[in-house]
Amino acid sequence: NFQELRRPEAALRYFLHFVAAKAAVTYCMPLMLAVFDICGGIVSTVAGQMGGMAGNVGTLPGEISAAIGNVGFLASIPLWLVTILGSLFITVLSFILIMTVYSRFFKLYIYTALAPVPIAAFGSGETAATGKAFLKGYVGVCLEGAVIVLSCLIFSAYMGSGSPAVPSGSAVSMVWTYVAEMIFNMLVLVGLVKGSDRIVREMMSL
Repeated sequence: NFQELRRPEAALRYFLHFVAAKAAVTYCMPLMLAVFDICGGIVSTVAGQMGGMAGNVGTLPGEISAAIGNVGFLASIPLWLVTILGSLFITVLSFILIMTVYSRFFKLYIYTALAPVPIAAFGSGETAATGKAFLKGYVGVCLEGAVIVLSCLIFSAYMGSGSPAVPSGSAVSMVWTYVAEMIFNMLVLVGLVKGSDRIVREMMSL
């Protein structure tokens, strides 16, 4: 609006918007790296607590190991089937976890590569909301890593606290119950990891 530009304060405001947008676009990569470093520090702090818990996850209890060792050949056939099915489910869930984590990395790379376009929106007061929304979304994508690591930390602590419980009965029923509880716990973990973006959006009101 040229009528507004006739006023010095309006022209100065537009000029400051232009300078801010030019500086943001010019120093876009250092800005993105600074945000990434801050969020990466949070992830590193959370991940540092997982060192002593990693060995407790996936350890077969001694009672089940002893029961499996006493199983005969014919009785071991259904045990093999249960083990194969359980291993298949756990492998699929692990693959989903890995794909989810890798997709978060690719999303982070895409946000960083295209960052100058929405940051340039700071050049005008009418479009500055686009730049603010992008910065909040970028922080949210970076914090998804913290949510994923925290979910794994809670899972490790839960598994290391004596769960799932060791059932009683035959070796097949013991292994089946144990594997079923393991699969259920991993389903909860997969749900938390895949829902990390929703958790971050709710935390930051995105």
